Amino acid sequence: MTNYTKNIEKRYTQLIKYERDRIEVLVKVGIKQNRIAALLNRDPSTISREISRNRSPVNNKKYIASQAEAQAYCRKHYSHQKVRLKCAKIKWYVKEKLKKGWSPEIIAGRIRIDFPRYKTNYESIYQYIYKKEPELVIYLARCHKKRRKKHKNRHKKQIGIPNRVSITERPAEANQRLERGHWEADNIISRKSKDTLNVLYDRALRLTRITKMKNNSSLENVKAIRSRLCRTYRRTITYDNGKENVRHELINKYLGTKSFFCHPYCSSDKGGVESVIGLIRRHLPKRTDFAKITKEQIKRIEWLLNDRPRKCLGYLKPNEVHAHCTW
Repeated sequence: MTNYTKNIEKRYTQLIKYERDRIEVLVKVGIKQNRIAALLNRDPSTISREISRNRSPVNNKKYIASQAEAQAYCRKHYSHQKVRLKCAKIKWYVKEKLKKGWSPEIIAGRIRIDFPRYKTNYESIYQYIYKKEPELVIYLARCHKKRRKKHKNRHKKQIGIPNRVSITERPAEANQRLERGHWEADNIISRKSKDTLNVLYDRALRLTRITKMKNNSSLENVKAIRSRLCRTYRRTITYDNGKENVRHELINKYLGTKSFFCHPYCSSDKGGVESVIGLIRRHLPKRTDFAKITKEQIKRIEWLLNDRPRKCLGYLKPNEVHAHCTW
């Protein structure tokens, strides 16, 4: 018997199509596996494993090279893909919270609080949704059929506001979210009617206040902010440069607050309230007629937002933090 072991290379390489074609021919003429291994300069166990694993699915006694090549390719392709959300309880939790409007990042963080024995990460949840449960895409914030990268639009333009104070002069306590009472304000406009929603957001507590207004005038804006903050702790309010904010000094007079304004066309300066508006749009998408939305519906949406766990709060809810807030 030929001593084939001396000629075997130390570095292992997988079988190629040419070798599988030769194996098919040699098996058909009745050559034994040890002899086939010697002719191909391979270990007998390699040939034995190849024939047993990649036999024809129709006839187990036959070895067909083309089918063996396809089976080997599929096995290699899927062997490196990890199973996402292995536990049935995690899958159930993810589906339930997605339907409730929670983001994958919030779900991954909150599950460690609700079920300490289980854990996952938001990337696994996204991959599970897009690869295994694409019907759950409708519960994501943007509902994109494919995942997209974020793009930033940068515009610089000067807009005049009476006695406007730039956000660069805002105190460090507000910038670093060290104390409550520093609010961000913005409005959501309806294309179907004049009715508008005023949204207030506490930078530290992540607390949200939503008020329905008859229109987007500066006077209505003053009434909405005054009514929602008159009995709430407040120090500063950060606005954008819209015309509805021209009476900001009147608000300061009523509430004793200070006004600060974002750089023109830089929504990231007040990213907290912008993020909350994105969550509100899940319940009230664009082209929604705000005139048909009742105050009870607004209160319901406000409650859902304040009952939503936040990563920046250690996955606690704004309502929980506000209830025990001492600073």
